[in-house]
Amino acid sequence: MKKYTTIILAGLVIVLAAALVGVLTYVRSQPVEVRAVEPLVEIAPMEPDSSIWGVNFPSQYDTFIKTKTNNIDTTYAGSSQFSWLERDPRQVILFAGYPFSKEYNDDRGHANALEDVRATKRLNLNDEDPKHTPATCYSCKSSANPGLWDRLGMQAYDAMSFNEMTPNIDTTIGCSNCHEAETMRLIVTNPALEEALERQGKDWATFTRQEMRTVVCANCHVEYYFTGEGKYLTFPWDNGTKVEEIISYYEEAGFKDWAYPETDTPMLKAQHPEYEFFTAGSTHYNAGVSCADCHMPYVRDGASKYSSHDVHSPLLNPEQACGQCHTDTEYVIRRVNLIQQQVAETKIDTEDAIIDAINAIKAAVTAGNADSALLDEARKLHREAQFMWDFISAENSTGFHNPEYALEVLAKSANLARQAQMLAAQSAGDTSLLATGTYYPAEVNTP
Repeated sequence: MKKYTTIILAGLVIVLAAALVGVLTYVRSQPVEVRAVEPLVEIAPMEPDSSIWGVNFPSQYDTFIKTKTNNIDTTYAGSSQFSWLERDPRQVILFAGYPFSKEYNDDRGHANALEDVRATKRLNLNDEDPKHTPATCYSCKSSANPGLWDRLGMQAYDAMSFNEMTPNIDTTIGCSNCHEAETMRLIVTNPALEEALERQGKDWATFTRQEMRTVVCANCHVEYYFTGEGKYLTFPWDNGTKVEEIISYYEEAGFKDWAYPETDTPMLKAQHPEYEFFTAGSTHYNAGVSCADCHMPYVRDGASKYSSHDVHSPLLNPEQACGQCHTDTEYVIRRVNLIQQQVAETKIDTEDAIIDAINAIKAAVTAGNADSALLDEARKLHREAQFMWDFISAENSTGFHNPEYALEVLAKSANLARQAQMLAAQSAGDTSLLATGTYYPAEVNTP
């Protein structure tokens, strides 16, 4: 009897093993599922109309369109399109001679990007003027761009004027800026980002999904400039992405955005270097947190879980955005407020230092007897100090994305500005130019 039992058990093991092999073989032979739910409509590659994507992904699309009307401000920023020039009139002086002194409004939500870029007073729509606005300024404003870059090539795209490109674009930022239509995976769509990564020896296709939840933001939220007559979009990352490394890149390239009036300082304008700032060894970045974890947190609708596409400050929904990792969100909010207050106050002090340097350089130039070598060194320090300040000012977190780095950069900026002020005074032999804090009347507002 024992013999038969052994034979039966052995037979059962063989049958079960054969069944398991058969199941595994069947599973492996099936096509890879790219979506958990069968799509309702087919989405064409680089489809610019986000509402079509919304048929298959209604929750994501419904939250995305909220960025059209989400205009709530936080203490130091927000999305109501308030004027930085009115909130902080020092910036009118800091950007004198450059279009940002005409209008500098805080950004609204993604769904307003196309409307807002066409309405800004910074545009020069006179195509007869050599300084007319190029099509490059559309690069981060439309879901039509991936298809246009694919069809035209970025060189031809950027060589067109803003006016010439306008008829080709009728959709704002959308799904195709970050997703591959067939698989919905996160992808790099901006050729300038891909080229910058390649020059660093990096292949974004090898990045993890979590890494891509930050890298896709770098399609737009970065420092950039336009190169050559064709205004080719370029990220200045060849020496690295720290602020000093970007400055050294611009020095080697001999690049300037404009010459400051009455000083002839070759100036640089920072754009919105959130990616460079966040990835510069911040606490959250080192912990593996992505941009999307905080700005596009996962939410639930019944049994469905998805990433909210209503991109905005985590301060507006801390339970969802911060509560994934922090149990005491009230403490988090207090901590954020303290950090941002310290950075905002330090930023204003730095602006005062830069303005004192500008005054001193202007006075030295006007005197007409300044030592040219010392004056040139003062200009160089002014250029570096203002770019460092602007690197923090234009970055949209009032320092919170990387608090220690923000205060470090602002301290360096203020130090360089005071050195510029002293050198300008020394060049003209006028110690009265060392007086500080005399530029602004008392009624100037601060954030």
